[in-house]
Amino acid sequence: MGGRRRGRPGRGRRFMKWSATVLAVLIVGTAGAGYLYYRHLNGNIKHDDLNLGDNKVAKPTPNAAGQTPLNILLIGSDARDTEENQKLGGARETFGTPPRADVQMLLHLSADRSNMSVISMPRDTLVQIPKCTDPDDDEVYPASDGRVATNQSLRHGGPGCTVATWQELTGIHIDHFIMVDFAGVVSMADAIGGVPVCVDANIESRDSQGHGSGLKLEEGTHPIKGEQALQWLRTRYGFEDGSDLARAKAQHMYMTSMVRELRENATLSSPMKLRRLAEEATDALTVDPGLDDVKKLFDLSNELRKVDPKRITMTTMPNRYVGVQVEPTEDAEQLFRLVREDIALDGKDKKKAKAEEKLSDDPAAPDAELGVQVQNGTRTDTLAPAGGRASTVAGLLVDQGFALAAADGSVVLSEDRTVVRYPSAELEGDAQRVAKSLGIPLSSVKRSTEVTGVTLVVGADWREGTAYKAPKRDDKLPDADKALNGADEDACMHVNPAFTF
Repeated sequence: MGGRRRGRPGRGRRFMKWSATVLAVLIVGTAGAGYLYYRHLNGNIKHDDLNLGDNKVAKPTPNAAGQTPLNILLIGSDARDTEENQKLGGARETFGTPPRADVQMLLHLSADRSNMSVISMPRDTLVQIPKCTDPDDDEVYPASDGRVATNQSLRHGGPGCTVATWQELTGIHIDHFIMVDFAGVVSMADAIGGVPVCVDANIESRDSQGHGSGLKLEEGTHPIKGEQALQWLRTRYGFEDGSDLARAKAQHMYMTSMVRELRENATLSSPMKLRRLAEEATDALTVDPGLDDVKKLFDLSNELRKVDPKRITMTTMPNRYVGVQVEPTEDAEQLFRLVREDIALDGKDKKKAKAEEKLSDDPAAPDAELGVQVQNGTRTDTLAPAGGRASTVAGLLVDQGFALAAADGSVVLSEDRTVVRYPSAELEGDAQRVAKSLGIPLSSVKRSTEVTGVTLVVGADWREGTAYKAPKRDDKLPDADKALNGADEDACMHVNPAFTF
């Protein structure tokens, strides 16, 4: 089942941020060089199962041209499973222990291939890790007891559990994952020949206690490769406020610079350089079965390279601190929705015709026989739940002929928008019928394993009154001023004065 995965080694300091290298290799299409020795390169590629969780997320509906978006989870592992990884990663006492997913970036390629989004999740984001089953030995890892740091997901059976965790949190269907470790970053960076990066002052990432990546650069722009590239991607001490958020920003800058370098550097037309890069890239990767040979990687690279760097947007999931860790904010759900609905983060989508709401093929039961639970989800971060909302809306349904509608007072939820949930396909028509009777758009009818029957959750957008009015949609990127455009050649990391020389 599980394929040839590297052992699940490596613990230690959690500072790996290098999936950017993989993205750039794919965009340029260097995997195409693998056709020169196809079988050899196929033998390099390691693979593992895509999703180790029980719950699945439906694939997005194709657009009018029959195209669908592509979502790829990029994972950087802090594995200490080999002498080379141990040397590069340090923390000798952690040799051979399970790795963590210290880099997590979701790459979203639009259905029409006109734009791309890359979303980083900080490694210490608090999430609920679902139950996962290891594909190698069938060991079952129970769901986490409460929220834990997202980078622990890799220890619950492999990268497929990191995929499952992302899908549970975001509701985004993930098509593939690509994982790489310390040594993989160094070898590919060497093969590429250097990536230009910029700092606005001299930097030495090392404090008096020895904390830091060891990166040392003078002010200005410098091409970095090999171990120095790894230091850049690991640097936290010395960039801005020293947080993981600053490190993600530096990774985005490296990523966009590498994309431009690979597109523009004519020396990579050299067959030998292409061959070396293909060799290093395939040897460094662990992928899902959908990407486990050179042709599949080459086809993917052709899709990715269709996007002009001007239409690449890189951002970090909106978050807030909880002690020394972070959690997603309400704006994070807005960002996830934009991805789910394939809305470009740069706001430059062509104006789309209003999509017709698709009715279920499954007919609804007669209103009088259709059971509906109504829950109060009007609580917010700043407001207590509006009293009696479940009973009021249940009464509206009863008045309209839904005799079995009833308020569920056992739970009080927090839901930004009113939603109708249903557990299985045979109840989709029933759920849509309930929504239409109250003027709730069909886009707010969602399949969910969290409910056992048709369930209407009255959201914070309907705290009063008997007529539902859908709020105007806001399709803007939250924290847009913090996003990085793929064509921005002037981006430069700010150096913390405490780490300059």
